[in-house]
Amino acid sequence: MSKALQVKIFADGADKSDILRLYANPEIKGFTTNPTLMRKAGITDYEAFAKDILLSVPDRPISFEVFSDDMDEMERQALKIAAWGANVYVKIPVTNTLGVPTYALQHRLAQQRVQLNVTALMTLDQVRQVSDALEDHAPSNISVFAGRIADTGIDPLPLMAEAVSVMRRFPKQQLIWASPRELLNIFHADTIGCHIITVTADVLKKLSLVGKNLDQYSLETVKMFRDDAVAAGFAL
Repeated sequence: MSKALQVKIFADGADKSDILRLYANPEIKGFTTNPTLMRKAGITDYEAFAKDILLSVPDRPISFEVFSDDMDEMERQALKIAAWGANVYVKIPVTNTLGVPTYALQHRLAQQRVQLNVTALMTLDQVRQVSDALEDHAPSNISVFAGRIADTGIDPLPLMAEAVSVMRRFPKQQLIWASPRELLNIFHADTIGCHIITVTADVLKKLSLVGKNLDQYSLETVKMFRDDAVAAGFAL
């Protein structure tokens, strides 16, 4: 499938077994995670987990996020995380929890050649501001949560297409389609020229369905309903 697509698929998660399994798949071009996913996976030692994963994933982009709410402490954490490996991208939220933008911090870190993944964007104005802050000092990602935009009833495709256009000024910047809700979003991202899409393991399991004959799929669905009714012992 990847030969027909330009968009790169990054696996999103914090389960080590899933990461190792997906690392063996050449279709997966990189990895992302975040504190929420780490907590759900039962991670208690952030740095130990990250360094352990980097031993197994030394040669594909992988993002780890700062978690301070203070700009100076964010910068300290970012520089520490960046030093963990040449393939590491540091995730910086577009604002702190008070809604204060991190654009100045992004600019300082970019000037220091820190590879950044600026995350949790949902508006085109945020994309413009982040793109201006990062410029072309180092490879960087701008992560727009298209899936969460869609959750509000808004079609994210026009915004994502415009974001690609905005970022075209800076060749080292790549747009991430984040929080996809279905496999079809991979093709949506590819259609508008998005560079990367982050996909969770549960959605990635559906890759085998691409190109599946729909008549056969229909029949398999009918059989599933029938088999489950029989197994449950239903009677009328």
